[in-house]
Amino acid sequence: METLSDLTVAEETVLEACGAVELPEFGVIEQVWETDPIPEAEIAERAGAAVRDLEFGDVPAGGEVAVGAGSRGIANLASIVGGVVAELQELGYEPFVFPAMGSHGGATGEGQREMLAELGVTEESVGCAIRSSMDVVEVGRTADRDVPVYADATAVNADAILPVNRVKPHTDFDGDVESGLSKMLVIGMGKQKGAKTAHEWAVDWSFRNMIPEITERLLEELPVVGGVAILEDQRDDTDHIEGIPPEGFLGREAELLETAYRIMPKIPFEELDVLVVDRQGKDVSGQGLDTNVIGRRPFAINEPAPETPEIKRIYTRGLTETTHGNAMGMGSADFVHHDVAAELASETTLINAITASTVRGVRLPPVVETDRAGLVASLSTLGVVGPDDARVLRATDTMRLDRLYASPALVEEARERDDLRVVAEPEPIDFEDGELAAPTPHEA
Repeated sequence: METLSDLTVAEETVLEACGAVELPEFGVIEQVWETDPIPEAEIAERAGAAVRDLEFGDVPAGGEVAVGAGSRGIANLASIVGGVVAELQELGYEPFVFPAMGSHGGATGEGQREMLAELGVTEESVGCAIRSSMDVVEVGRTADRDVPVYADATAVNADAILPVNRVKPHTDFDGDVESGLSKMLVIGMGKQKGAKTAHEWAVDWSFRNMIPEITERLLEELPVVGGVAILEDQRDDTDHIEGIPPEGFLGREAELLETAYRIMPKIPFEELDVLVVDRQGKDVSGQGLDTNVIGRRPFAINEPAPETPEIKRIYTRGLTETTHGNAMGMGSADFVHHDVAAELASETTLINAITASTVRGVRLPPVVETDRAGLVASLSTLGVVGPDDARVLRATDTMRLDRLYASPALVEEARERDDLRVVAEPEPIDFEDGELAAPTPHEA
């Protein structure tokens, strides 16, 4: 039986196989973004104001309100959820939080509770109970295809349901509505069973058509009083918080999605030879590496890849702590560091892949022992590219792209652009025992 050591190719072996490969130097560049985030001290109040914009109609005084929270790394999530809970309590209701995150957390109630805690959402931080269970009930079936529609049993039994989620481009499909409140209802609130059903049907019935139809069915059958939508700017700071009534889930979400596309962080180059990513994880993106950022969507269901950027090689160095070993999307990389394989939680990752019907996304790329081996292997498989011409970029992850390590060719290009700033001139890459010694680009 092969062990992790058997799967890891030693640095010495890689260097011998690749021959003499001269690595480029790295400078530091910064993207010039004009942002105006909501001050941190105002986050909870703005979340409360979003709740006040909703109508609670038939919800009785003292009624239970199920507040849905997901597993993504949303900025200020605990403050936003806490602000929603506080306002609901002020209005005379009894809120509780439930995880609306499909199969994440290993598809267990305790695992999902732990994921919320990793994101700062605990009973102490938000001021109410957290009810975490994988139990679901069938609440209806779609009209055209007779697809069963599932929802979290604890949420269904509440007097009202109020999801809280960020509106953003999805990693696996393009549509009028992608990630946001509607998808949280369909996939997140459906738990593992609902998420699996949706992904199975998406093979023949695209998400762009499925999510709106199932959302409308859920809104007909369940006491959804609205949702709190969040937008984040290029620096992953909270840019906008808004209460959306049920009738606005699809139309208003589509408008917010256009804004989200405009302000999302992107790689500032259309062509790269090598992209080095320090970490990937479910808290960064549903696919670990955001497909809209890397321009790769090799395992999506009947969906084309984004047109740009074009990246010849991707090398991933590790997983985030919050992903708990879920390496969904590692198949997007061409090489991965030993740490990715060592931190891999096979069961959690496979459950996620099976649920999402994207098993190719968890194929393990070639594993290298060190960063030096990863860079050399990436560059040596491109053809003849010298260190002065190589277009190499290093990012913290696909969500934090404000500062980047860049090779000389990219630094020179940055000097000529108004949207980029050169922070530090190129210097030889510093290795310690074969590993990159410099801090993450975000901290450079």
